[in-house]
Amino acid sequence: MGRSVGASVGRFLHKTSQVGLVLYALALGAVLGLASADWATRGGYPFGGVAIGAWTAWPRTGSLGADPYARAVNARRGEIPLAVGEGMLVTAATDDAGETLDATCTYRLAGITPPARAWTLTIAGRGARDPARPPMREGFTSTEILRERDGRFVIMVGPEVEPGNWLPSPRASGPVRLALRLYDTPVAASTGSLDRDSLPAITRLGCRR
Repeated sequence: MGRSVGASVGRFLHKTSQVGLVLYALALGAVLGLASADWATRGGYPFGGVAIGAWTAWPRTGSLGADPYARAVNARRGEIPLAVGEGMLVTAATDDAGETLDATCTYRLAGITPPARAWTLTIAGRGARDPARPPMREGFTSTEILRERDGRFVIMVGPEVEPGNWLPSPRASGPVRLALRLYDTPVAASTGSLDRDSLPAITRLGCRR
């Protein structure tokens, strides 16, 4: 009698431990899945980019063939991406030397953009906006930019006020990202036609300590 009771208890404990392991594995998988999804959609698009120097073109983020991660990023941002017939998004998170763009540093963007009916250049920081920071300019459009006689332009990006085209840092410190949106551009259908000289050079001039 005692042996049968002990065996029953042993089987019960064995089954309980198996159920506990299954529940632990499911919980761990759920946590890791949510964490990886949050990481993959928190910043820029994780897949489908075409590197062009410091810039990355995203020709398919607004197409019907966009991958699930791109759709998740769009949904999380609340943005409507540009379709292939509308234009193309080009972003930069590093300068021409490969260093991460930092809000404490000053950068010089110089050159031209690919042919387009219009374009916008915006800057954003990762994470929530600082509520104590006063509202400041977040971008330029092709219609308001000051240009050289040959059509080229220079945009200064940084924390200190600069003459001419100045784009202030969106936060006091931390990584930032530039987004160039080209509207009604022929390169949207042929990203391979882009080369490094067709996009502005990004040069770090110095950083505030």
